[in-house]
Amino acid sequence: MILIAQQIDEAAPGRTLPLVGPSRAVPTGEIPVWISEPMVWLYHYRVGDRLSLPLGATSSAVFVAGIWRDYSRQFGSIVMREDDYTRLTQDKFRTEAAFALTSEASPAAVTAALRAVIPPALNAQTDIGAPSEIRVRALRIFDRSFAVTYALEAIAIMIGLTGVAATLSAQTLARTKEFGMLRHIGVGRRQILMMLAMEGVLLGAVGIVAGLGLGCAMSQVLIHVVNPKSFHWTMETRLPFGLFAVLAALSTFAAALTAMLAGRAALSIDAVRAVREDW
Repeated sequence: MILIAQQIDEAAPGRTLPLVGPSRAVPTGEIPVWISEPMVWLYHYRVGDRLSLPLGATSSAVFVAGIWRDYSRQFGSIVMREDDYTRLTQDKFRTEAAFALTSEASPAAVTAALRAVIPPALNAQTDIGAPSEIRVRALRIFDRSFAVTYALEAIAIMIGLTGVAATLSAQTLARTKEFGMLRHIGVGRRQILMMLAMEGVLLGAVGIVAGLGLGCAMSQVLIHVVNPKSFHWTMETRLPFGLFAVLAALSTFAAALTAMLAGRAALSIDAVRAVREDW
């Protein structure tokens, strides 16, 4: 368990912490703290509970005002206001700091100025970075961790397209006589190909609806069951509708194109020879 002291506006703690639900009003004279989700899963604390923290010479009673999402500490963390921490412990040292730069300030110049005042013994152990750099670094590590998952997704897509191609090819070859009869009554080759393309679109649409439905259901199991049990934290569900639309359009186009390519093989047989067995 880790204790974090930072500046928090008691009237609006959500501006600093990613809260899970609303923060409760603090009774007069009590010290508020905000616990992370692992504290709830591991130690069964709830909003409104009172804890005893060993701060300073004696233990101090604190009031749990809210719960926040902490993705970096799986064994629990407690956040309290910096002023309360300093008053209770008389500790004025800090291990982390954040600076809000003005539009005229140069991040490189500020970083150099900070390096100049940090003792040489601590310079090698001090990590200074802009939020954008930290975000890029975190996403790079995340993508590296899930590289195998992305490869499996690509393999799954290729297997799905192969299955669609095999299914449509078998259907079109089995319907060779049907296509031959349609050619006899005046249906053009292009019309038959368009008919096959529409069938491919419908088949692809059914697969897209089923895939999106199952995917959303599995994501909810991951968010609300697997993550809390394994990592002791949850996350909000945000559906990328733009990405869904692009993938649906590409999958539908691939299914239609596959159906048309499979139909070309069946239509290559002469219409008379295709129905000769029915004479």
